[in-house]
Amino acid sequence: MVREQVISWLAENIKASRVEHILRVEKMATELAIHYQLEPENTAQAALMHDLAKYFPAHKLLQMASTEGLEVDEVMISNPHLLHADVSAIVARDKFGVENKEILQAIANHTLGRPGMGQVCCIVFLADSLEPGRGNTPELQALRQVSRKNIAQAVWQVCDYSLKFLVNSPGMIHPRMITTRNWFLQKWKSQQSITHVNP
Repeated sequence: MVREQVISWLAENIKASRVEHILRVEKMATELAIHYQLEPENTAQAALMHDLAKYFPAHKLLQMASTEGLEVDEVMISNPHLLHADVSAIVARDKFGVENKEILQAIANHTLGRPGMGQVCCIVFLADSLEPGRGNTPELQALRQVSRKNIAQAVWQVCDYSLKFLVNSPGMIHPRMITTRNWFLQKWKSQQSITHVNP
């Protein structure tokens, strides 16, 4: 029932091409959750709601973040669109009654990630960047394969993929993407050392 309500709301508030992206993210996130033997419901719900605030104007994103008491730094002030993830979680809670913290965190962290985020967060983060509509380059194909082998490796490599793009554009880069990248790189390295100790 909630899914139908969300899709109806999306159809009224978001471009059709973005709704198609959201549904592809939902599909990929569900597939990854099942692949990693998670219950797919929370992952699918977070994926469906991850872009609720995608087209909110800058002043609304800043105002809602401020009202909620979220940390708004200089990078976010210069690019308020970065707040659409956090604000989408607020909309999911207030408009659709979502109280599950795992779902809300996955929505809030789908753009910049966060060090230490759990599997549901990671899967939505990965599905948002890797869903088929993002393209079919060899690099994306390789990242999709990694996403089915090792979540930590996939997260840091997707961060690298995004950072390469951002470095070549004139906007500021939010430091949280770098801390997310470093945290998951370190986690992957520690997994490798354990594997080598216990082959």
